[in-house]
Amino acid sequence: MSLVAPRTTLAEPEPVLLLTAHGTRSPEGQRTVTGIAERLRRRRPDLRVELAYVDVQEPHVADSVAALTGAGLRVVVVPILLSLGYHVEVDIAQAVAGRESACATGALGPDPILADILVRRAEGAGGGPGDALVVAAAGSSRERAQADVDALLDAVRCRWAGPVTVGYGSAAAPTIADAVAAARDGSPRRVIAASYLIGPGHFADVIARAGADLTTRPLGTHPELLTLVERRYAEGLQRLARVASPL
Repeated sequence: MSLVAPRTTLAEPEPVLLLTAHGTRSPEGQRTVTGIAERLRRRRPDLRVELAYVDVQEPHVADSVAALTGAGLRVVVVPILLSLGYHVEVDIAQAVAGRESACATGALGPDPILADILVRRAEGAGGGPGDALVVAAAGSSRERAQADVDALLDAVRCRWAGPVTVGYGSAAAPTIADAVAAARDGSPRRVIAASYLIGPGHFADVIARAGADLTTRPLGTHPELLTLVERRYAEGLQRLARVASPL
């Protein structure tokens, strides 16, 4: 009888969930993003959840991916961004390019979950039938990002008993203030600016000055947004598995 103990193979850890936000100088906006990460850690204690950014704050997503994969870890980058703009298509894509142990998922939007949150936020602010809803988005010059917002608008229109339009904080037309003014021309009971943002910051300030009767809170740490992040992570796991087993 052999006295040599059989070798045991340690299970490979789950890939790191690298949440990647835009970055902001707003302390409240920074707390929102760290709050998303903290809540995900509580919901998924089996996962290592880290934060990275594409602008303003550090660490940059490229540096985080390089450090984590360099330590022998697999990484799924989940953008906490709402449309497929420059940061998803360029910054994040370049961060994982050529790395078999890292991948990036799509943006969080457009997704019906986000439309649900926007409508609930509007109802929670006191909105209802007879009110016009202006979906207030950050804005992007990229056509795909604008198409994503248009798809989100379609989902909101299916859920809101009133006119639904869009306004942008930058790079696209109409501006949020112009969209609010145009909505008011239709003689609604009130005009509600629905903040299609992750957290407070520059664009939230733009929305607050747009002249709406009611302004909703950003999406923030809403539980359904966390569920959407988990779904994107699961999609990333499938992508990594396909790379590991191409056949």
